[in-house]
This record gives sequence, C-alpha cells and structure tokens, in this order.
Amino acid sequence: MHAEPELFHYTLGLADDALVLGQRLCEWCSNAPFLEEDLALANVALDFMGRARMLYSHAATLEGAGRDEDALAYLRDCREYRNLLIMELPRGDFAFSTARQFLVDAFNLPFLEDLCRSRDPELAGIAGKALKESRYHYRRSRDWVLRLGDGTAESHRRLQRAFDEIWGYTHELFRAGEAEQRLVAAGFAPDRPALRARWEALVVPVLAEATLRRPEDAWSVDGGREGTHTEHLGHLLSELQFMQRAYPGLQW
Repeated sequence: MHAEPELFHYTLGLADDALVLGQRLCEWCSNAPFLEEDLALANVALDFMGRARMLYSHAATLEGAGRDEDALAYLRDCREYRNLLIMELPRGDFAFSTARQFLVDAFNLPFLEDLCRSRDPELAGIAGKALKESRYHYRRSRDWVLRLGDGTAESHRRLQRAFDEIWGYTHELFRAGEAEQRLVAAGFAPDRPALRARWEALVVPVLAEATLRRPEDAWSVDGGREGTHTEHLGHLLSELQFMQRAYPGLQW
C-alpha cells in the first residue's frame, strides 16, 4: 500500500483537531472562574498546541511539497481544514467547555493507546507523548464533571444542558472514511468504531456518579473531515491566522 498521500491527510486531520481545540481552550485565558483554573486551562491548551505542532511537522514531511508547520496551520482556508466539528464549537460557558473537554479526553485515551502501535513510527512516537498528557487531561475534566454535576442545582442544570447540546457531535469521533479505513487495515491508524465501547466505559459511569443523565443518541452531525464546517470555524481562523496573513513570512 502506497500510504503517503492518505497518511498525510490523516495526520493533517489530527493536527487540525489539536490546533482548533487548543485555540478554543486559549480563549479561557483571563476568563476562567478563578486564577488556578485559568493557569490549568492555559497549560492544557499548550499541550494541544504542542501536539498540533508535532503533527503538522510530520504532515509536512509526508507531503514533501515544501510547506512547513506554519504554512499548514496558518495559510489554509476554512474548507481545507479537516478537524472534527466538536473541536470548533464556541467555548460557551464553563460547563459547556467542561463537557466537551471531558468527552474528547475520554476519546483520546483509547485512541492514543492504539495509535502508539501505528506502523508509522513518527505517529506512534507523537501518540506516546500525547497519551501521557491525555491521562492528566481526563483526570481533571472528570473531576470537574463530578464537581459541577453533583454540585449546586445551577451547576447541575448547566452541565446537563451542555451534554445534551454537544452529545450529537460525539458520533463523528467514531466514524472513518474509506481512506482512513484503508489506513486501519494497513496498521497505520486505530479503528475508530471499535473505540466506542472503551469510550463509553470512561464516560457513562462518570455521568451516573455526577447525577447526570446520559443523553439519547437522537441526532448526529459530521462532515469535518471532508471540510464541511460550522460557521464558527471561519471566525476562529480569522483570529488565529491574522498575524501571519497580515505580515506574510513573519518570524519571531
């Protein structure tokens, strides 16, 4: 199997996931409920940005077209991004960001565990580094779900509403297109549909302990990997890419 083009697009999608979610987390800088959480969210955001940088660098090598990590991150248009839709949703209130982070963190644990066995040694190495961070991310987002869900009536109401609003976006985490399925068969990528049971084992008991109701699987959306995004991504990119587009080739 000549995997380079498909592996490039696959790696690029993972990089976009990390960059876009990292940018959303950055929006909490100076806006978190208290100083300690402000610093904690900033550190989690930096973890995702560092992950994005490693993945973009590897994607640039796989592409072999002379683009570097900055070009891939800052000089593509909205429809060229391949991040999953759950990553680009606005940060919302603290309950919404907590719910999203918990659901994504719970997915990242089994996903990265399997990606560590990728036939691509560079991807496997990146996954190994990211897995250590993701274990911490999951612990802290789980603790916040428990704290808010089993807290005051208001915190419980807001968190339940957040899970209800975001649940339909989680189904895209477990979908794989034809190209990704070929990478799975060749040993380069984890089998996304097969991860659902492990994800639910990390999510559902925590919801119950937090006195929250598991939302019903009544609706779902997808299209992020194909470049079909919500209107929110364009606004995010206009801020993220402004400096590089206003001053092309700028370097620190």
